[in-house]
Amino acid sequence: MNSPFKNNIDQRTIHKSFTFMQRQFLFLLILFMGAFTSVFSQDDKKKEIGTEVVNVVKPYTPSVSDAFKVKQLPVLNDSVTTVKKQIKYSIFSVPVASTFIPAKAKPNQVKKAKKEVLYNTYASLGLGNFSTALVDFYTSRTFNRNETLDLYLNHHSSQGGIDGVQLDDAFFNTRLEGNYRKKSRYLNWGVDAGFQHQIYNWYGIPVQPGFDESVLNNIDESQTYYTAFASAQLSTPDSFFKEGSVLLRHFWDGADSGETRAYFTPTLEIPISGELITTQFTVDYVTGAFERNFSGTGEIDYNSLLLGVSPSLVVLRDDLTVNLGASIFYSVDQDNNTFFIYPNVTASYRLVDEFVIAYGGIEGKPVQNSYYDFVQQNPFVSPTLNITPTDQQYNSYVGVKGKFQSNIGYNLRGSYIAENNKPLFRTNSVNAIASPNEGYAYGNSFDVVYDDVKTISVFGELTIDINRDFSLGVNAEVFEFTTDEEDEAWNLPTLTGSLFADYQISEKWFAGASIFYVGEREDIFVPDPGTTPVVPDSERLTLDSFFDINAHLGYRFDNQLSAFLRLNNIAGNEYARWATFPVQGFQILAGVTYKFDL
Repeated sequence: MNSPFKNNIDQRTIHKSFTFMQRQFLFLLILFMGAFTSVFSQDDKKKEIGTEVVNVVKPYTPSVSDAFKVKQLPVLNDSVTTVKKQIKYSIFSVPVASTFIPAKAKPNQVKKAKKEVLYNTYASLGLGNFSTALVDFYTSRTFNRNETLDLYLNHHSSQGGIDGVQLDDAFFNTRLEGNYRKKSRYLNWGVDAGFQHQIYNWYGIPVQPGFDESVLNNIDESQTYYTAFASAQLSTPDSFFKEGSVLLRHFWDGADSGETRAYFTPTLEIPISGELITTQFTVDYVTGAFERNFSGTGEIDYNSLLLGVSPSLVVLRDDLTVNLGASIFYSVDQDNNTFFIYPNVTASYRLVDEFVIAYGGIEGKPVQNSYYDFVQQNPFVSPTLNITPTDQQYNSYVGVKGKFQSNIGYNLRGSYIAENNKPLFRTNSVNAIASPNEGYAYGNSFDVVYDDVKTISVFGELTIDINRDFSLGVNAEVFEFTTDEEDEAWNLPTLTGSLFADYQISEKWFAGASIFYVGEREDIFVPDPGTTPVVPDSERLTLDSFFDINAHLGYRFDNQLSAFLRLNNIAGNEYARWATFPVQGFQILAGVTYKFDL
């Protein structure tokens, strides 16, 4: 028979209903069976119980429907309920007159510096006490971006006037120079040529008995120097021939002395096994003659040829740079021919970027001495010198340099130098009898003597850029000399130092200052026996240390015209740079500079 339950009845509802009905049906079935058992007991025994077939039309497939949560609002059980007060808002408008008009937005622009107008020519003229005159002239012609011609003229002279000087102490120095440069993709070259005219006086007469007015009036203390030179430079960036230079110079004086020097240094750069080997060749020749020696017994001739080759290899490894090299020279002169081998090794290592850089090296080279170089160091030498090269065996040094801060730099170095035949300036003796007509024969000139000298020095330098407009620097060096034959390293100071400062005060004003210090030096006056007056004994001279304080001030009227004021030897100390040769005291020089296009 069919099931009395429907398929869509909830399973839980069906289960509950079925359990209740089952209990009632069981109770009624027991009552019914008890009431009719006796009536049908006899008949039932005669009848047989049959079977019925129940067909299930559809299988029972229960399903679960969604459960719905009863939504209830919370009930507030507080005994006191606050009622919100209703607030009403209103705006009280007052009319205000306004003339504000918003400006349109504009981008900020960086202020550009005023473009400076450049001129190709300037001329400067200055005049000062001691009848001092200063002239500077420079002009540059640019034919195109790779071709230029420059001309330069400088003149500096003074009519003298040093207190206590008995002879003429005027000087004159004029130099004219021109250079031409041309650059191209594969070749850069240039030539230089110039002429220099110098006049100096041997005015440093020592205080000696017998130098009366008549003797002084007969002394011709003037000396004149002339220099003519030409040089050329050549470089090829993309060739094994890296660069080269050549110099030809002729130097002569008013005492019929003359000297010629030729200098040639080509440099080759050859790659070997992935490294560049740089090799410099040197050909240095000097020849000259003096009309007479100091004793007046004959002339002096000299010549010297230096041939050298200096290969080197640069090794770069991160912060380490090493230059490994050596120099081999062959020296040819009138007396002998000699081979020299010198080390050429340098290295630097960055310990802390640019703040701490350690460096050191050991180098050596021959130095070709010349009459011209001696005159530039000491214009009061006599034209009776012995000229020979110096053998600088080695110059070893070690130091550290870098920056304490971005604007404070330092350099500290110690060195040891060994030199054979090092030239030393020493005062000449009086030789008025042998050379009565020569203005240098009265103990008022200098000779050059040679000795083997070893030098220990310590150098320190500090530079400070306080800002873009003010910079300051100071340095000092201490020396200790050891000589072989001479008693002292004549005229070499044991301490030197300098201080310099530059200050751009404003756009118009600029100023600067410098202070130089030179320590004590030793010299010796060696008399010549048989001279008149007779000086029996050698006299040791000690030259006092000195400070030389200088300053300058300038003002720019416009981009073309400016004025300057220079103050030299402000302390007014007429110190002796060389024995018996005092310098001018306080010097003042004023002038103007004008720029223009020519």
